[in-house]
Amino acid sequence: MTNNPFPRMHVSLYVSDIQKTVDFYTSFFGQEPAKVKSNYAKYILESPSLIISFVENKERVQQNFGHLGFQVESLEDLNIKLWEAKKKNQVAKEEVGTNCCYAKQDKFWVNDPDGVQWEVYYFHEDAEFNDPRYETNEASACCTPTEKKKVSLSSL
Repeated sequence: MTNNPFPRMHVSLYVSDIQKTVDFYTSFFGQEPAKVKSNYAKYILESPSLIISFVENKERVQQNFGHLGFQVESLEDLNIKLWEAKKKNQVAKEEVGTNCCYAKQDKFWVNDPDGVQWEVYYFHEDAEFNDPRYETNEASACCTPTEKKKVSLSSL
């Protein structure tokens, strides 16, 4: 077990293939699961901590919940996570200077084997402007850039 203080947040997701899921999350989290059974796996993460946000949009409310994500402490941390995810061919989308959820952020996205979206982001500052593109049916995440923007390891 870990040294995380109690209470701890617990999230449970249904998946279609436990082995593909274990392979993905072992790579994404950079650690082995704490428990694996024939139809079950559990990871106990000390870091990063989980942040949950809610985006109001009645037209898009479905049985799915939106996305999960990690906020990193620095641009250097973001670059390291991005570099690691790129090496594993996991990056689905990159965004720089995005105003999403009323915050200016740099981020990248990965999708697990069942399409669950994970956002890894660095928070720059609060923003009054919120990019309205997340409200469209074409948006696959909170904010969808009009063109793919790259986070450059050398520029951050």
